[in-house]
Amino acid sequence: MATDPIPSSLFQSAVFDEYLDNARMHAGHYLRRLPDRHVAARAGRDELLSALRMPLPQHGDEGGEVIDLLAQQAERGAVACNSPRYFGFVVGGAYPVALAADWLVSTWDQNAGIYAISPLVSVVEEIAGQWLLDLFDLPRESGVGFVTGCQMANFTCLAAARHQMLRRAGWDVEADGLQGAPRLHVVASAESHVTIDVALRYLGLGTRSVHRVETDAQGRMNADRLRKVVASIEGPMIVCAQAGNVNTGAFDPLREVAEVVRERGAWLHVDGAFGLWARASESLRGLADGIELADSWATDAHKWLNVPYDCGVAIVRHAQDHREAMTSQAAYLIQTHGEERDAVDWVPEFSRRARGVPVYATLRALGKGGVQDLIDASCERARQMADALRTADGVQVLNDVVLNQVLVRFGDDDDLTRAVIAGVQRDGTCWLGGTTWQGKAAMRISVSNWATSEDDAERSVAAILRVFHALHAAAGTA
Repeated sequence: MATDPIPSSLFQSAVFDEYLDNARMHAGHYLRRLPDRHVAARAGRDELLSALRMPLPQHGDEGGEVIDLLAQQAERGAVACNSPRYFGFVVGGAYPVALAADWLVSTWDQNAGIYAISPLVSVVEEIAGQWLLDLFDLPRESGVGFVTGCQMANFTCLAAARHQMLRRAGWDVEADGLQGAPRLHVVASAESHVTIDVALRYLGLGTRSVHRVETDAQGRMNADRLRKVVASIEGPMIVCAQAGNVNTGAFDPLREVAEVVRERGAWLHVDGAFGLWARASESLRGLADGIELADSWATDAHKWLNVPYDCGVAIVRHAQDHREAMTSQAAYLIQTHGEERDAVDWVPEFSRRARGVPVYATLRALGKGGVQDLIDASCERARQMADALRTADGVQVLNDVVLNQVLVRFGDDDDLTRAVIAGVQRDGTCWLGGTTWQGKAAMRISVSNWATSEDDAERSVAAILRVFHALHAAAGTA
């Protein structure tokens, strides 16, 4: 049954209750099934197109029916990324209070770009940023911006770095651009994440001329080689280090790296998409020793803090450089000139979701101890899975399991390893992905969901080995 647009009088009626109650029912059903549901999607593009595609209706369908349709197709077309047995990427499952806070964010429908539109969100994000600096024990005077993810967090931090390093060289990059600017050198690990390269492309710095520094067997930057590379370069420089290799979880030797960078007078940026959260754990923070000496840090809250997508965090020690690299002004905007915080001063976006609200809610609900427990539990489950897998004949764990990442290889064979990965995805007990590590195919297990239990780890290992043994037996009889 088609409906007309909702008149303003219906704000006082039951129409919102009807739709929200319906969505709440479907959401509850989805969440209750997560512990036991098939983790992989059961329907592909053609099936979903068949169910969802139609000519755009002239008058529209009844809203409740639209909600029902979307919920029904999610049961078969969505990968259960918030399942406690989803290990495919470093993807956290939304913590209950974070999900609830995110629903409020949608209800309030605030454009969180400037204080004048939403004093509430401005203050909440100001506090959430201060709490993160405290949690990570980073310089409290740092600028903090809530962005879409670590891609834009890296972009924001490197924009601040570009601003300061060229300003030191007498160049105003925001006003004059890069044509004719002094050459700004970038040094990065050979194992740096692709988002660093993409950020450099966005910033006009490019990737072809990046000076790459060799790494060790675990993907850690070689500090001695860094020293030689830095010594061979003249002019302004940015060095990009890593806290938490995307494959192994390994950390660059950050204190040594920072010492080299400081001696040179360069800017040190740390991509800590998930590794920065090790600072919240007493048992793990030693992995990130020296990270506080950097000039900027990028991380994701939708990874290990387990808030809903999307939420990255850009942190810059030099708040003025952060602000000058990002801020925009226009006559029609009502911008602050006092202590009030305009988010547009700290992030690339004007229109933006109030993504700092779930961060505030989760940090307040968990406290420092709760965040530490969340991080520690994920790492314990990763070690549990690695220990169980490495005892099986024909199975190799390729990395030192220092954090939440496990690399596994089967039969020392690329084809068999890839076949096991595909078989596990079809099986649906858990979901994980593959990678190439030092020229060899490997299964990549990432544990970062607050709900992953010992039983989830056991069930997942059993499924992995079941698929491996079946494929190995089939290959032996072929």
